[in-house]
Amino acid sequence: MGRKVGDRVVVLGASLGALLAAKELAEVFDDVVLVDRDEVVDNPTYRRGVPHGRHAHGLVAKGQQIFERQFPGLMADLVNAGVKPGDFNGDIQWIFGGQRLKPSTSGLLSVPATRPVLEYHLRKRVQAIPNVRFLQKRDVLGLAVTADGATVTGARIQAQTPGSAPEVLDADLVIDATGRGSRTPAWLAELGYARPTEDKVKIDLAYTTRHYQAPYDPFGSDLAIIPAATPAQPRGAFFYRLPGDDNRLELSLTGILGDHPPTDPEGFGEFVRSVPVPEIAKVLADCEPLDDPVQFRYPASVRRRYEHLTRFPERFLVLGDAVCSFNPIYAQGMTVAAVESVVLGDLLRQGAIPHWREFFRRIAAEIDSPWDFSASADLGYAGVQGRRTAKVRTINAYVARYQRAAVHDAELTNGFIRVAGLIDPPTSLLRPDRIVRVLRKAGRPVPPPAQTLAAAPVSRPQPER
Repeated sequence: MGRKVGDRVVVLGASLGALLAAKELAEVFDDVVLVDRDEVVDNPTYRRGVPHGRHAHGLVAKGQQIFERQFPGLMADLVNAGVKPGDFNGDIQWIFGGQRLKPSTSGLLSVPATRPVLEYHLRKRVQAIPNVRFLQKRDVLGLAVTADGATVTGARIQAQTPGSAPEVLDADLVIDATGRGSRTPAWLAELGYARPTEDKVKIDLAYTTRHYQAPYDPFGSDLAIIPAATPAQPRGAFFYRLPGDDNRLELSLTGILGDHPPTDPEGFGEFVRSVPVPEIAKVLADCEPLDDPVQFRYPASVRRRYEHLTRFPERFLVLGDAVCSFNPIYAQGMTVAAVESVVLGDLLRQGAIPHWREFFRRIAAEIDSPWDFSASADLGYAGVQGRRTAKVRTINAYVARYQRAAVHDAELTNGFIRVAGLIDPPTSLLRPDRIVRVLRKAGRPVPPPAQTLAAAPVSRPQPER
């Protein structure tokens, strides 16, 4: 344990962001308590508190690097659980506008684990930390504060067991990691503070997901095929093999601005056939559905500007989706939460409880780039409301040309993957050498569509004996 900064810290929520924060907090607090309304310990399945957990998830490259650095050997645990990592470029088929970006080796690791599997193995690592404990099936009622409301002294919680009374869990620091449904803005208002202003991009997105048992492996050496949604073709999909060796597949369809993939099997199948990769529908024709389609709706990306507040309670912080909830199509949320945990750890190692102003300022600087990337991309859809500056219009036009050029140029594909993986800033796409490549190759004739998935194996008659 490092230099102690407090006796107890209470983290509201026990999801990925909370788990990563707990690892940092355990170095400097005697007692780290994670409070969650769900039953989380030893639970490797979907849970109510993570409604998006039933659908496609992506841990992009920077997130994978932070996870492994925080918990050495975590990737080996996932491999032992049947997860098969691969290269983020060469082993994933990225389809834009019906065309595959030219692949090569990026050197960035893709971890195709479902959210429950990833969260379960991360939680097991946190459970093994001696001074971390979980209080599950508890509702969070609010904050405990000093008489003047200036300092948070704990959290008010209540067990879900019938007849349980509310209790106060005293703490030197409380952290809200409860996700996009965070009650912190309301709690601030109740205490006489201003709510944070919000940046919001209304996208009216829906994921609809179904699972299948395949009689063969349609992916071969690839991990997944991702026909990405674009303004020109706004219907998208994430299609990949689930962990294990039994050829179970997951297909998440995406639709924006109310064009939602249906939940009835026939409508779901029609939507599949509208995605610009016809091989997906052909593969599904050979598969047995394992469940009915399930939908998750995401009305808007929201960024709460805590860094702009002039007053805020001491000894209280907010992180993860409770600060910024990204359009899940871009797979940024888990990784940004991981980056915020690194910021938290850096501040804690200075030997004191971080001041809210410095913490929010530091994480805002980390949020800026991924938020601008996703918000600008969403404004490329004509029906999304928002101010389109000349900069936004120019960048979206350039990115569309960049993707057309990347069909012919693996170097451009790698550059795009590094930005999507939060390894490089979006400005790296504007390097002079890349601009030249885009100008030279964006106008080339589109090649004929390549075969994206393996056909069913042909059964051959056995020779007579």
